[in-house]
Amino acid sequence: MLSNLSFPKLISTVGTLLLRNSVRHASKKSGTSTANVGGRVRPKHRGIRYNDGREVQAGTMLVLQRELRFHPGLHVGFGRNGTLFALEQGKVVVSCEKMDPNWNHTWVQRFYGHRKGQTIYKKFFNIIPKPQHNRFKLVESI
Repeated sequence: MLSNLSFPKLISTVGTLLLRNSVRHASKKSGTSTANVGGRVRPKHRGIRYNDGREVQAGTMLVLQRELRFHPGLHVGFGRNGTLFALEQGKVVVSCEKMDPNWNHTWVQRFYGHRKGQTIYKKFFNIIPKPQHNRFKLVESI
């Protein structure tokens, strides 16, 4: 088709073919907002899970927190994300105690750095271990 055309006609024909192939049409309707906006954020359910007096198993999550509001006491572990969890089976006891913070810990520096030298009282979660059975006796061997 293009072989029998003169040079100026060839240029205009090629240009027309290029223009014809590069025309794009809108793929979406414009001027309105999209449908998938303003969705609800799923709640994180943070806070106290097991309060004072409850019986818990070892490994049970007691508190989920982002800031250092509650502190680990006896037989309670402190996760990297601030979670307090039971290290032993027993009863939960919450107490308000004077805090002696470890100033080298990053969480303590972040939340209590401005209160260095002051007396700080905070809530501590403790686990009173469940008494173990007394079925075995220690017998001295001869």
